[in-house]
Amino acid sequence: MALLGGSFDPVHHGHLALAELCAQLLHPDELRIMPAGQPWQKAGLQASDADRIAMLELALQAGDFPADVKVKIDTREIDRKTPTYTVETLRELRAELGPETSIVFVMGADQLQKLDTWRDWTSLFDLANFAVAARPGYSLEEAGLAPAVAAELARRKSTPEEVREQAAGRVCLAHTLAVDISATEVRQALKNGTDNQANAASKAGACLAPQVLDYIQQHNLYKS
Repeated sequence: MALLGGSFDPVHHGHLALAELCAQLLHPDELRIMPAGQPWQKAGLQASDADRIAMLELALQAGDFPADVKVKIDTREIDRKTPTYTVETLRELRAELGPETSIVFVMGADQLQKLDTWRDWTSLFDLANFAVAARPGYSLEEAGLAPAVAAELARRKSTPEEVREQAAGRVCLAHTLAVDISATEVRQALKNGTDNQANAASKAGACLAPQVLDYIQQHNLYKS
């Protein structure tokens, strides 16, 4: 089982590309997309939980996933109604899925570079494997990481095949993701639509699935 978390505020092409890359690289039986409830390292979310879930559903319908990979949205972190910590989510999933199931937590390289700031981050490797994909401007080389994270990465680096076979503790790196989009930039483009709607819609439309952009416009999201 592979897991991709995020605030998805809003979900954009970068998120979708990461999910598709994970599905194609790891070919998990199931790919779960998990919107954060109250991410502790980020400021307050702008869209409601219901809107973020609705946009995710629309984006995933436009995704290009292998036919035998089941893709679903897991709302447990939203349902929890408390600050979101990945270690707690992985402990919960491990208890549900058992000790032998391979769990792969998918992230971008920018998140890996902050991994040592996460709660109980060294415990994460006891609970899951990691798949890390590059974005432009971020390095997957150990020199770009905190020394403690680099040391963990060096001894755990594995192939996607090894990750699929192990329950936890392995890390595979993918250098093929070349999408440089941030939700902050998308929100700013949408906000600018107040002054120049056509130009802002064009910029945002380059980053969003058409269905998601339509939803945002219909529900007047990200206007302030």
